[in-house]
Amino acid sequence: MINEKTVEAVFAGGCFWCTEAVFKRLKGVVRTEPGYTGGQIKNPAYREVCSGRTGHAEAIRITYDPEKVGFGDLLEVFFATHDPTTLNRQGNDAGTQYRSAVFYRDEAQKQQALDFIRSLEEQKAFNDPIVTEVTEAGPFYPAEEEHMDYYDRNESQPYCQVIISPKLQKLHHLYKDKLREA
Repeated sequence: MINEKTVEAVFAGGCFWCTEAVFKRLKGVVRTEPGYTGGQIKNPAYREVCSGRTGHAEAIRITYDPEKVGFGDLLEVFFATHDPTTLNRQGNDAGTQYRSAVFYRDEAQKQQALDFIRSLEEQKAFNDPIVTEVTEAGPFYPAEEEHMDYYDRNESQPYCQVIISPKLQKLHHLYKDKLREA
């Protein structure tokens, strides 16, 4: 399933339940894993990260096949399915743990992310400036089991219906050609 031809990308776009639900539906994505990155302590727990005191962001580690989906495609979907203009906030979720970030694995990912953001700014794609940080990836700590595949296991929950379902509708509307077969 995962082999030497796959690549990893790490994005933080607010709640990792949302981000995982979006990316796991894309062609070429082999695996998605919610977790925590960008903080100061080892092996943080959800409760610690939610406090905002660890410095971690709720993030998603994506393993993908670059022959089927490119990093540029992932960036396009990432910026289209969250608000990259709100500092440390996505909707009602507020705090540094909900920041918008690209955690790059190498210089190519870093440059591509910076170029993509510059292009969005030049196009005035958003009314406000993009505040997404582009930071070198550090340790990634997988989230607890109850956070894995959260949307798919809890689709009828109010949070999923109000917050995640509209993101998936937007994904289906804008990127139908990038979605895996149902």
